[in-house]
Amino acid sequence: MAQPSPGATAAAWDRDRTIVRFPDPAVVVVDERFRDLVPYQEVVERLWTGARWLEGPVWFGDRGELLVSDIPNDRILRWSEADGQVRDYRSPSNNANGSTRDWQGRLVTCEHLTHRVTRTEHDGSITVLADRFEGSRLSAPNDVVVSRDGAVWFTDPAWGLMSMYEGERVPEELPCAVYRVDPGTGAIEAVITDMARPNGIAFSPDESVLYVVDTHIRAYDMVDGRPRDGRWVIDMGRGTSDGMRVDVDGRIWAAAGRGGDGYDGVHCFAPDGALLGMILLPETVANLCFGGPKRNRLFIAASRSIYSVFVETQGCPGG
Repeated sequence: MAQPSPGATAAAWDRDRTIVRFPDPAVVVVDERFRDLVPYQEVVERLWTGARWLEGPVWFGDRGELLVSDIPNDRILRWSEADGQVRDYRSPSNNANGSTRDWQGRLVTCEHLTHRVTRTEHDGSITVLADRFEGSRLSAPNDVVVSRDGAVWFTDPAWGLMSMYEGERVPEELPCAVYRVDPGTGAIEAVITDMARPNGIAFSPDESVLYVVDTHIRAYDMVDGRPRDGRWVIDMGRGTSDGMRVDVDGRIWAAAGRGGDGYDGVHCFAPDGALLGMILLPETVANLCFGGPKRNRLFIAASRSIYSVFVETQGCPGG
């Protein structure tokens, strides 16, 4: 098993990365099961830099575009696969954070400033899916996923109302929770209330398990459509996680940060929590998604930059 040595990230990135010896030193194999997940000839790329804090990447294959939130700059950006350019998609964005697409291809977005989750309809109009629960205002919805039945699941850790940098500094009216929005009635239900600051959220490929980040990663069995029997499955070690995605074979690809050199980047775990490998970056990673025509390109929102790497797996549909 290979482990990154001190200075590993600097050694991998302190160079002109248009020429990198294979295999890319930014790709670290911890378990042999990871070796074939990144092609030998593949190089981690920085696609663009110039944001303040990037979050919520979501792939629009029908447009060949990646949308990503630049929270402090109050905008959603779009990176074009065709020309590599980054342009504004929505500005202002209400300090948008996490986003996903529903099963009709519509954008679903968490907004810090307005304390709500919205859906962008095909005609561009905005539908509010959730902004209050039991008469109280939501705090600052953070990340979101849509299950196959159309239910919208989102986390509300309140990070976005603790400072003016990502929203506004106002008191919390509700405890932190994970919520579900019913696809038929629109009713909002608090389905997980025992986590300190629930953050990233994703389903296993068959939706039998719901994963939620709270510094480390917890798994809940889905019983009669609701999460039950929460347990810690992934220990992030000396750092923390934020957002995550799951591939078609059930591996968890987790954003990793606050661990410093030789840690920050993307960590890939087996479903049982074993660390398989790492993609080391010179910036803290907030979130990621799979995209590209084959859903085998990992797009990474890392602090001020967008990165990508092609992998030998595919992201789950909807992630």
